[in-house]
Amino acid sequence: MSDALDPSPYDALLLLSFGGPEGPDDVVPFLENVTRGRGIPKERLKEVGEHYFLFGGISPINEQNRVLLDALRKDFVDHGLNLPVFWGNRNWAPYVTDTLREMVQEGHRRIAVVVTSAYASYSGCRQYREDLAGALASLEAEGLTGVRVDKLRHYFNHPGFVRPLVEGVLRSLADLPEDVRTGAHLAFTTHSIPVTAADTSGPVEGHGDGGAYLRQHREVAGLIADAVHQETGVEYPWQLVFQSRSGPPHIPWLEPDICDHLEELHGSGAPAVVMVPIGFVSDHMEVLYDLDTEAMAKAAELGLPARRSATVGADPRFAAALRELVVERAASERGTADVRPCALGSLGPSHDLCPLGCCPGRAPKPAAAGAEERTG
Repeated sequence: MSDALDPSPYDALLLLSFGGPEGPDDVVPFLENVTRGRGIPKERLKEVGEHYFLFGGISPINEQNRVLLDALRKDFVDHGLNLPVFWGNRNWAPYVTDTLREMVQEGHRRIAVVVTSAYASYSGCRQYREDLAGALASLEAEGLTGVRVDKLRHYFNHPGFVRPLVEGVLRSLADLPEDVRTGAHLAFTTHSIPVTAADTSGPVEGHGDGGAYLRQHREVAGLIADAVHQETGVEYPWQLVFQSRSGPPHIPWLEPDICDHLEELHGSGAPAVVMVPIGFVSDHMEVLYDLDTEAMAKAAELGLPARRSATVGADPRFAAALRELVVERAASERGTADVRPCALGSLGPSHDLCPLGCCPGRAPKPAAAGAEERTG
């Protein structure tokens, strides 16, 4: 194996995701896991679960992770990267604690972790790190010690993430009727989060004005819009919008909502829209319901031609990007990195190690794979 593909000091990779129900009986227990500690009544959870019941009580995210897992394993074999790949979830089986236990029992002690969230935020980064810390504490209580996990950097502006999104927009534009195509607007959509969570996302020095969460999404949207302009010769108007709000109405969340934006586009005379779900790695429930069901119904009601472009999913270029991040981080840990990490745009590559105060939660809680762990 060449030094460029040397994964040491890592001996395994963990694909860490959100998880989702795989049948009607799973829906409410899954939502109880997601909302644990918030005191939400079971009847309210059943109401929220109706989105899942429309799809047979099955979230597509677990199957999509299985496909991505296969794509990663194939890419690693094809490129001579000798590193086993495992999969664990925060909120449903296979749970991260169970997967880490399996990994440790097989002899793995230095584990790289990639999360199926491309951006900085509490829910998209630190909360996963908190779950990793909780899992490691559980294993230590069982006598399984000496385990270290390192979360790989954010990949929002990696070419292997951005390029498939560009091509998805191009396909969606080509699918619009020719008479509305050149006047179409691009609506780059991502999960809404509380304004305070956005403002405190990323390292402390960048807090405020939407924090890293907004900066990173705007960067990706601009990269995609610029590429589409270059390849079509048309400068499509675009805006970053939000979806899937779940908080109480008195707490400010990021706006505008995608359905409100569709009404604004229609009112301004826009002839068509392409919704681009840049905030999601795959077509999980927020994409299937909030965009493909709810937003598309709103567009139809308005008589606004609309298309929804593809997420990255298990695109081979995305699998290759994750391999590159493993190799990059391994070289950095060995002290042999001699090339600039791969990233597009002005923001460049994000930090490898989450610094103190990065994406804080509502209350202090231990988090693995961050500066506090290495300096504590």
